[in-house]
Amino acid sequence: MAEQENPSPLEDIEARLRVARGAETAARKVGPTHSVASSGLGLGFRISIEFVAGVAVGVGIGYALDRWLGTAPILMVLFLLLGGAAGVMNAYRAAKGLDESVGLGGSQRRRSERTEE
Repeated sequence: MAEQENPSPLEDIEARLRVARGAETAARKVGPTHSVASSGLGLGFRISIEFVAGVAVGVGIGYALDRWLGTAPILMVLFLLLGGAAGVMNAYRAAKGLDESVGLGGSQRRRSERTEE
């Protein structure tokens, strides 16, 4: 009797990945779903939120530590500065596309992928 060979789990996963990647490239060929202006607006909102969140977290930590330790606004001012620096760093990463998801580097990479196809 001919035995039916079961594919190994790795081959099965590889086959499913190939199908998924094919569907993804087919979806990319249809065209971008967002205009350039809306993606720029989204990037602007993300940069501003990154900065505001860094400052807010810094102020919150500083305020909580000041209340707990009974110090004046010393720690709040210190953590305000640290949160501002963290917010600027996060906004810079988002703008440059260093996190590979969005940003100028991410949009340039996606644009070059579209022109290659």
